[in-house]
Amino acid sequence: MSEQDIRRTVVVGVDGSPSATDAVRWGAAEAARLGVPLRLVIAFGWPADDAGTLGGAYRERLLGHARGQLAEAAAVAAGEQPGIMVEQQLVVGSPIAVLGAEARRARLVVIGDRGTGRVEGLLVGSVAVALAAHAACPVVVVRWAERDSAATGSLPVVLGVDGSATSEAAIAFAFAAAAARKVPLVAVHTWSGMVFDPSTASMGIDWEAIENAERRLLADQLAGWAEKHPETVVEQVVTRDRPAHSLLEQAARAQLVVIGSHGHGTLAGLILGSVGHALVHRSPCPVAVVRPDTAQPYSA
Repeated sequence: MSEQDIRRTVVVGVDGSPSATDAVRWGAAEAARLGVPLRLVIAFGWPADDAGTLGGAYRERLLGHARGQLAEAAAVAAGEQPGIMVEQQLVVGSPIAVLGAEARRARLVVIGDRGTGRVEGLLVGSVAVALAAHAACPVVVVRWAERDSAATGSLPVVLGVDGSATSEAAIAFAFAAAAARKVPLVAVHTWSGMVFDPSTASMGIDWEAIENAERRLLADQLAGWAEKHPETVVEQVVTRDRPAHSLLEQAARAQLVVIGSHGHGTLAGLILGSVGHALVHRSPCPVAVVRPDTAQPYSA
């Protein structure tokens, strides 16, 4: 791995919200774990050539406020992880565009699930959804339930596996995350289809055979990665259920949930997928969304 790759940062989107502060804490811990700098970025959506009717003085006041938010975030990071290198960057532009550009040269982008909700009329959480669907590196959306922080560190990493080739990047990320934390990995694969249709009860379908086939599918997808991480205890969960429902149940007892993303669509027409949307908006723990074309390895 080149020196440039090793130095790739963990980027955290900052906007002054409590959710962003949670993201800073999580990102600082991750940067320390990976041994890379933490880069705090705030998007300022007022171009220099558009002072408007309020004048340049008001713009400068807003700039000062944004810089203050960056400084506060840096203080939080330093307090959480003394000794880590912290970079601060204010960039003119919308949060989606700014953080999307950062993602092209980052190891990981970390954001809160709910920002201030005042930028360019964005719906609450839309920045998280956009980045999760389209960022060029893995994105972690930090969500927290009321938990004992001391106990959280021993909880497993949960991985959603859908049986497709798009799961590979997510599997690699999840194994690396579990190994770095020295916790078990819970790999979840669901299947449903006609099982929810009562009319199929008399069709003579061998559901046990189908479930066994699904178990083999999951085991085959995990086999190579389990060999690379023999120190990681892996629990395989196969169930006839809706993927989002099953993963949310597991998330209640996890410190991180990892899913893949097909990333179809454009920023104007987001398609993260129903599972991704459910987890980003409802998970009781942070959610990592990993696109299949992620090239930068997660672990240092």
